[in-house]
Amino acid sequence: MKVCTDSCLFGAWMAEWLETKHDIKNMLDIGAGTGLLSLMLAQQGECKIDAIEINSEAASQAKQNVDQSDFFVNVNVIHVSLQAYLPKQKYDFIFSNPPFFENDLKSVHAGKNAAKHDTQLNLNELIEFYSSCLTEDGFGAILIPFHRKQQTINILNENGLHLHQCVDVRQSNDHGYFRSILLFSKSRADETQTEEISIKNELGRYSDRFIYLLKDYYLHL
Repeated sequence: MKVCTDSCLFGAWMAEWLETKHDIKNMLDIGAGTGLLSLMLAQQGECKIDAIEINSEAASQAKQNVDQSDFFVNVNVIHVSLQAYLPKQKYDFIFSNPPFFENDLKSVHAGKNAAKHDTQLNLNELIEFYSSCLTEDGFGAILIPFHRKQQTINILNENGLHLHQCVDVRQSNDHGYFRSILLFSKSRADETQTEEISIKNELGRYSDRFIYLLKDYYLHL
């Protein structure tokens, strides 16, 4: 499976946020893919991460990546769908880069559809799971297409979840936004913090903010 730049940015942004959240001990990665996000966040303290993945090949690859890393004790890869998953506990932090391209053109390949479209999981099911499986003080994070941001916020509110931070992502200052990172919890925020991140600057090079977030993960920046 390919690793996307926006997914790397999502992981690095969450890792930065987690640096000051020492009370977060257990996490859930929904749709682990290659295990990238779990491995990025496993580097933030002594946390335990359950990483669930519906696709058998992706789950096998994620387990291989985890087993070959220094964090194999921290990450538990589970081949299971979200609908069939029965967690033994509630989680302090749940995160997902979900199959979010609902109503977009689908591939003829079923595996690609499951990975990129919500043929196996829809947004309502996903947010309902967040609501039921987060601890009372827990947080959730999700990476979504920018054009689905307001829809997602509405579904969060319908499930008793409240937006704390929102990051809108674009390729450069000359492009429109194409992704949003939403951070939320069951508790209301005094105000929602907002941020805009451009992956590249006006010279076509990675922006200072992108470099700052990814410097510990990219070999050449």
